[in-house]
Amino acid sequence: MIQKSTIQLLRFHFSLFLMPIYWFALSQVPEINWLNAIIVFIVLHVLVYPASNGYNSYMDRDETAIGGLEQPMLPTRQLYIVTVVMDSLAVFFSLFVSIYFSVGVLLYILVSRAYSYRGIRLKQYPIIGFLTVVVFQGGVTYWLVYHGCSETLATIVPWPTVIAAGLLIGGFYPLTQIYQHDADKADGVTTISYVLGNRGTFIFTAIVYTLSFGVLAYWFVSTLQITGFVLLQLFFIPTLIYFFYWANKVWKDTSAANFKHTMQMNLIASVCTNLAFITILILNLFE
Repeated sequence: MIQKSTIQLLRFHFSLFLMPIYWFALSQVPEINWLNAIIVFIVLHVLVYPASNGYNSYMDRDETAIGGLEQPMLPTRQLYIVTVVMDSLAVFFSLFVSIYFSVGVLLYILVSRAYSYRGIRLKQYPIIGFLTVVVFQGGVTYWLVYHGCSETLATIVPWPTVIAAGLLIGGFYPLTQIYQHDADKADGVTTISYVLGNRGTFIFTAIVYTLSFGVLAYWFVSTLQITGFVLLQLFFIPTLIYFFYWANKVWKDTSAANFKHTMQMNLIASVCTNLAFITILILNLFE
């Protein structure tokens, strides 16, 4: 029987925060293979991401709030076994898409393990840990979705979109660490957010998101998706409002850099970005 702690620590709901990359890539695929699109979605959001969450929790044994969970339970051996089974299923089902997709998923899983595994623990290094997330949760994931969902199984993916995907994750990621500085440091982990500090994290996020929207502007304008880019900016307004509201609170009182505000920021940003790219996808389908 699957234990309650195992289900909790897989954090299936956290996949929502990583979903914008999937919808972004799908919205830019010229001809979509819908069966593959469903398989790709399940592989990433039902198997790979939750397994990665679970393995990270198994390694960390967090006693304080983590992404998506204010009071995490202690992991058991069962959690580790379930993550191995889920990763194995992910690679197996990936073979129904293509060998390239399957190899890419396996590579993602191995890097994810290296990120958390105590013997390697890429997450303990601020720059390496940050770049690992940007490259794999951003650029590599975008390539996997674009390749796997395209009717021709394209291996050449537009470089501006890959860069934009990485920057979107890069702007989002440090904010998810801002409330964990003390807990991470006690565990021997120095995050990019810790190095930047509370205020520096907000400044860094603003710079990276500005760069991402600059690249997105170039892409959408050059591909004559003007309406799509305008819609993206409109959907992003609630995120900007909350970002500046929260930044103002942290500037006045650093205790506002807490779990509650982080999760609210994550939820608003992910919902708005998901809706934006889904809308662009629908718009492109009915052109």
